[in-house]
Amino acid sequence: MDLQQMRYVVAVAETRNFTRAAERCSVVQSSLSHRIAGLERELGVRLFARTSRRVELTGAGAAFLAGARECLAAADRAAADAAAAAGVVRGRLAVGVIVTTAAVDVPELLRRYRARYPDVRVVLRSDRSDRLVAAIRDGDLDIAFLGLPEDEPPSGVRTLVLDRDQHVLVVPAGHRLAGAGPLALRDIAGETFVDFVGGTPARAQSDRAFAAAGLARDVAYEAGIVELMTGLVARGLGVALLPSAFVRPLAEAAPALALVPVVDGPRRIEYLAWSRFNPSPATRALLDVLGVREEA
Repeated sequence: MDLQQMRYVVAVAETRNFTRAAERCSVVQSSLSHRIAGLERELGVRLFARTSRRVELTGAGAAFLAGARECLAAADRAAADAAAAAGVVRGRLAVGVIVTTAAVDVPELLRRYRARYPDVRVVLRSDRSDRLVAAIRDGDLDIAFLGLPEDEPPSGVRTLVLDRDQHVLVVPAGHRLAGAGPLALRDIAGETFVDFVGGTPARAQSDRAFAAAGLARDVAYEAGIVELMTGLVARGLGVALLPSAFVRPLAEAAPALALVPVVDGPRRIEYLAWSRFNPSPATRALLDVLGVREEA
């Protein structure tokens, strides 16, 4: 058994296709199939159930896949640590980000990072904050940019507070509340709302604010994409509460939207989060680009 065989197994498991897996691994299909068949003989189990149209992991294959991924990650980390000891940062950096990140210009950050560390392969994943935190704890992500309610700090990871922000009401430019002075939640509770999907940290920020005020509201439209949310608002289908630092540039570029302050509206904290257990050289390098001391 060797690392290349493990890479082949992972590629087939992820693509569910021997041809695509071979393309990903830059080998001919016959060679990949031969190496996996040899591994199956060595292990004495079948890793894949295959027909002319389908490829699926067997129970043994699923068990092997988890260990194979751990071995490959350990091998990659060993190579990265060796390179870092010689003054070269290599390897892979997995970055997570929420769609409403505002405290850091992530594309610009990654441009600067690549300019300084061209040998690091950066992968980016967008998701909700709670899943990004779980991915860091599980070792699937190295670092992430989060946004969470004030009373819900991330757990099991190292964090740095990047910004504190308050939501504003986003309404169509012709709405009766456009241009109004600071409002309270009771002034807008009767509106039809556009919001994030229920159960997500982004949605929880508004839900908790209304609950704390003893108010109910109607969320008619749920979406996970901010551009869809603001599009619904611009067309008069509802109003939304969004972080001010994120939505203000959008509103400035979109005359169809207006922002109204809400005195008792939701508040959130943006965090930088990374692993508490021995961050990789690539992670430490990103912290350095951000000007963050690891012991912070």
